[in-house]
Amino acid sequence: MPSTSDDRHEGGVLRHDDNPSTGDKVGHAVGGVSGALTGAALGSPAGPIGTIIGGIAGAVGGWWAGRTVAEAAAKFNDHDDNNYRQAYETRPDRLVDRSYEDVRPAYQLGHLASQNPDYTGKNFESIEMDLQRGWTNDLRARHGDWATVRPFAEEAYTSRTSVSAREALNRIENSQENLADRAADTSR
Repeated sequence: MPSTSDDRHEGGVLRHDDNPSTGDKVGHAVGGVSGALTGAALGSPAGPIGTIIGGIAGAVGGWWAGRTVAEAAAKFNDHDDNNYRQAYETRPDRLVDRSYEDVRPAYQLGHLASQNPDYTGKNFESIEMDLQRGWTNDLRARHGDWATVRPFAEEAYTSRTSVSAREALNRIENSQENLADRAADTSR
């Protein structure tokens, strides 16, 4: 389900909705648990994207171990997936021996990281250590080591943060007050 402006705080940060899903409840319940227990608890019920969240939650905690990240993961939709698939398939440095499905978790990780309010205004290099710590042995075995998938996580993180900034600018530019001002300017 695509997100709406009702799903976000000011500044594009996701907020909790009033009807938590089972995944939300699981994320919230394990938010206070640390280490491998958090990773295991989040990874299993949410499928592949849960494995990513679980690894990061176990290594970093905070936002990654709470309900909001579960909500953010649930909003990763087919549109997002298709955009990243196209981006991967048109990259000149794409891995010839790997399909998009092999690197999808790196794109998902970057996508989710771009929604973490703790990372607002930060470049990829400044948050990379958190993401790398969460790239668990299981993810390395299935999808490649961090050095191999890093460019894909970075692409998703930077494209999402750029899109978020553009969306915020569009909201400001298209506010009722600015639209009324522009209409008045054109009628003069």
